[in-house]
Amino acid sequence: MNRVLLLVLMISTYALASSGSAEHADTDILQRTVNFVLFSALIWYLIAEPVKKYFTGRSQGIAEELQKVQDKLNESILNKKEALTRISEAEKFAESLRISSKKENKIINDKIMLQCDTDLEILSKHQISLKNFEQRKMVRNVVEDVLDKVLTQSSNSFDKEAMASVILKKVA
Repeated sequence: MNRVLLLVLMISTYALASSGSAEHADTDILQRTVNFVLFSALIWYLIAEPVKKYFTGRSQGIAEELQKVQDKLNESILNKKEALTRISEAEKFAESLRISSKKENKIINDKIMLQCDTDLEILSKHQISLKNFEQRKMVRNVVEDVLDKVLTQSSNSFDKEAMASVILKKVA
């Protein structure tokens, strides 16, 4: 049907075309108008569909690109919210970690101080016992020296008072 209409339009354009003579110059406007309308209709018929398809495709392409950009924007907004959530969780974790590390530090410090106090007390007791042992050892050595000296003396009359005075002299 479209081809028949096209053929009729082409034939009518040729039939109504002006002959170019000067004697029909007054009525020439009507033929020219019809020719223009027919030519415009023919051009419209030939290029209307491709132009419509082009602009429709172009509009759809732009709409798809806009949708892609909108999707990326929404995705980046979600990623930002997710990142902010993770940051706040990390800050909470860091705060709890800081608090627990302070508590652990205090506990460890208290244990170390208690152990140091215990060690100092043990060392002090050990030092006192060592001191007492050394004093007894020194007294024993002094007594042995005194006894050796006394025994080496060749006197037969050695009484307790003389022995006590010798021991007192050595100890003092």
